[in-house]
Amino acid sequence: MAEIGSGQRLPGGLYFISTPIGAARDITLRALDLLRDAEVIAAEDTRSLRHLMDIHGVALGGRPLLSYHDHNGEQMRPRLLDALKDGKSVVYASEAGTPLVADPGYQLGAAAIAAGHPVTAAPGPSAALAALTVSGLPSDRFLFAGFAPNGSGPRRRWLADLKATPATLILYESPKRLKALLTDMAEVMGGGRRAVVCRELTKKFEEVLRGTVADLAAAFADREARGEIVVLIDRPGATVVTPADIEAALREALTCQSVKDAAATVAAATGAPRREVYQMALKLAAKD
Repeated sequence: MAEIGSGQRLPGGLYFISTPIGAARDITLRALDLLRDAEVIAAEDTRSLRHLMDIHGVALGGRPLLSYHDHNGEQMRPRLLDALKDGKSVVYASEAGTPLVADPGYQLGAAAIAAGHPVTAAPGPSAALAALTVSGLPSDRFLFAGFAPNGSGPRRRWLADLKATPATLILYESPKRLKALLTDMAEVMGGGRRAVVCRELTKKFEEVLRGTVADLAAAFADREARGEIVVLIDRPGATVVTPADIEAALREALTCQSVKDAAATVAAATGAPRREVYQMALKLAAKD
């Protein structure tokens, strides 16, 4: 591949570039080269990318700057694939961070690969990795789990499925749902588990809160969270689940779930046999 920025034409293909999650100077020199030399530019948010290009003195010139996001992907992909078919260089930029991490770029990359076009990544900022770096939690094995489901029932089942994962978990969350997530996390995964909440990483009001899940749930119980949120949870330790623990978990689950769903949630969270948990749930429901 020719050296980018050398005056030679950028070879045709799809180039994914990472953009800053906060500080504009976090963009890489290679990403700026690609933005300068690409024949077609696509972005999740064209206004944000245009502003970033202006900050760094990268002129758009007469090149197309196309919007590509979750809501128009079906319409825009054929246009970008046609450009690749014509041998053009196409750069795609996420709104912030690394493309394909909670980002609509996945389908574009998959379609380009399926069509036989070169796909290249210019690595750079990532909220998930930045949060892992400052968390103080083990980094030898980690899982990016994306966004939790909205409703409490689906969210609890989702957390129960992740509970036994032998890795540090990394989640993205909306500030409006952070309190509910931490509350459900304490009940499903256990309040004593280590966790970290990172807010507004690399921005002016960056904040990193470390503690147990219970500590963090209490910290945000009466506090309105703002900004971009990343939540990390330590891997599980060795735990002994008693019948009293199961009963307590069932009583809590039965306040918002059916007997069947409550039993499934608690069985997944505790590792106890589902049949035994279901029988216990039936007895508790009958008493109430």
